[in-house]
Amino acid sequence: MFSLGVLGAAIFLSSFVSGVFNMAGGMILLGVLLVFFDVSTGMILFSILSTAGNAWRVATWWKHINWPIWFQYTIGACIALFALRFIAFIPSKAMVYLILGLLPWMVELLPRHWHPNIQWRGVALFTGTATTTIQLMAGNGGMFMDIFFQKSELGRHTTVATKSFCQTVGNLMRIFYFGTLAGIEDAIPLWFFVPAALLAIAGTMLAPLVVNRMTDHSFRQWTRKLLFVVSAVYLMRAGWLYWGQWAASTSSGG
Repeated sequence: MFSLGVLGAAIFLSSFVSGVFNMAGGMILLGVLLVFFDVSTGMILFSILSTAGNAWRVATWWKHINWPIWFQYTIGACIALFALRFIAFIPSKAMVYLILGLLPWMVELLPRHWHPNIQWRGVALFTGTATTTIQLMAGNGGMFMDIFFQKSELGRHTTVATKSFCQTVGNLMRIFYFGTLAGIEDAIPLWFFVPAALLAIAGTMLAPLVVNRMTDHSFRQWTRKLLFVVSAVYLMRAGWLYWGQWAASTSSGG
């Protein structure tokens, strides 16, 4: 029950953070889930819960969705799904933490004038393909997706709405990918999904109270700070897991 309580708190907090910044919350939730479950189960649970939160965000900001961007993104996402399904690769926990932790720093090192604009012709299609590839390999591609929105002229409401709908597509594809490859373990009681989904929606419902009081500048500034804090924690977690693997292999070898 204590573990379920921790998961419930993480679900609520991550949904609230995602509702405000449309990223970072997913990184938090996935990281917590991987503490308790194997990679495949964690990915599927993360996708189900994220879909609940994203669905509410989509409904809240529906009129702000940029449909041409979403349509092209979805086509690109389908291309990535069908291609990667033949590879059928399931990453280790350490690899997931490492990639999630490195992504913000990799984006930071990329000069801003190199960042493509999601509104340019063909960029949304490429964004869908590349982001979905990262989502299936590392679980969360929201940070990478944001690269393509940073130079756009879209306001914070349109950004949140469009990214939420695009991420919903990625969540559904991640459920299909890991569900057909490895499935989900039996350790999760079925009754847990209903309150978990309600917590995800509740956290999302509170987010507009903050979003509506932020400026576009503060929105981007706080997003950046939060991402680097979470990424630093995950890099330490990855280092700990890799060190444990190395120690175990050394011990068995000796």
